[in-house]
Amino acid sequence: MAGQRRSRSSSKRKRPSLSRSTRAELQFPVSRMDSLLRKGNYARRLRSSTPVFLAGILEYLTANILELASNEAQLNHRIRITPAHLERAMDRNPQLNCLLDDAIKSEVDEKPRSKKK
Repeated sequence: MAGQRRSRSSSKRKRPSLSRSTRAELQFPVSRMDSLLRKGNYARRLRSSTPVFLAGILEYLTANILELASNEAQLNHRIRITPAHLERAMDRNPQLNCLLDDAIKSEVDEKPRSKKK
């Protein structure tokens, strides 16, 4: 029994690889955030948690904006969220309005309705 060795393949199974987004339980791509931060030369060095933090922040903001836009659409008795709902939701929220004050907004023009006679 002293001379017997077990091979590594039989004793340890290889775990399936998990993406960083899956490990952090995020929907936004952590690896893409990492590559964009590195390509942008924002800092000489990045911690491994920096892209995870950025993806988490962007996911939180996106979920918050979509929730407000969904509420806006429901107030108008609509199912589909339109750009007008997004714009009204961001304008009505003072924190988002302050955060996105300098952002470029698309001009949303509603089609004029013709009066039926």
